[in-house]
Amino acid sequence: MSKKYNICLDIGGTKVLGAVFNGKDKLVCKVKRRSTDQGAESENIEAVIIEVTRLLLQKANIKKSQINAISAGVPGIVDSKNGIVVFTPNLPWRNYDLRSAIEKEFGAKFYLGNDVNVGVLGEYRYGAGRGHKNIVGFFIGTGVGGGLILNKKLYVGHEFKAGELGHLIIDENGPLCGCGNHGCLEAFSSKKGMAKYILSQIEAGRPSEMGEAIDEHGVFKSKFLKMAVEHQDQVALEAIDQACHYLAIGAGSMINALSPDCVIFGGGVIEALGDLFMEKILAEIDKYAMPAIRPSVEIMKASLGDYSNIYGALAMIKDAEKGKRK
Repeated sequence: MSKKYNICLDIGGTKVLGAVFNGKDKLVCKVKRRSTDQGAESENIEAVIIEVTRLLLQKANIKKSQINAISAGVPGIVDSKNGIVVFTPNLPWRNYDLRSAIEKEFGAKFYLGNDVNVGVLGEYRYGAGRGHKNIVGFFIGTGVGGGLILNKKLYVGHEFKAGELGHLIIDENGPLCGCGNHGCLEAFSSKKGMAKYILSQIEAGRPSEMGEAIDEHGVFKSKFLKMAVEHQDQVALEAIDQACHYLAIGAGSMINALSPDCVIFGGGVIEALGDLFMEKILAEIDKYAMPAIRPSVEIMKASLGDYSNIYGALAMIKDAEKGKRK
């Protein structure tokens, strides 16, 4: 029985999404989101990952012995070489050896990387970025993540810490970011950043239907923001205007620094409201990108939706196997 199936996972702060690919890179089956508990112990999160992987095997009707490799995108700083999650803000992992646990359970090689790096890799290899050599990616969700493809390779920098584009300082006098600095892009343009603005306006006495949508963690589901836009909620629209303004500044700065082929915007917020966000970003980005550089850069939405990370995980397996053959 040949080992021809790859299992690819997207591990988030509240969910694990998984898919099985056959030897021809065709998606055979997928398992939708399963909740993870932000307050859980490391081993409990690991148990959810194992459960989702077992469900994938069951749904695809394959055995452990048929697994070629397993791969995953994980939030935070990830030592891809050694399979260790160094730090992640929304899960209880600190220098956690996730690779050993998964390989012990399934007897297959396990690869992992930062989730947004992996998502940008997926878009480069299988999605909107195909055919481009240099890509800057911004993924907007609970936070703002980034990823870089330089000269056709994923750039992870020293100690795998590159790509934290959400922590570009946009306004040194701006709001406090979760990283401890003030005025990061993430403090303005993420769900948490938009939620803070919305709550500040509600506290000032302005009405907004988003008040009930924001949970105790200061986050909302993208579908509620979309509904608020459809209802012309002025506070929500202002939050989006602010988010897009700073995304245009951040993207313009990266265009000036790297002169990429393209800039890709992805993540849950873009999946829900991509046309509106792209319209607003495109309306401003020329103010912040050098006129001599901007015309050669394409600005686009990610095309793989929720599966950017899944396809990026597949690309990690392919790259690792290609490296072994050299």
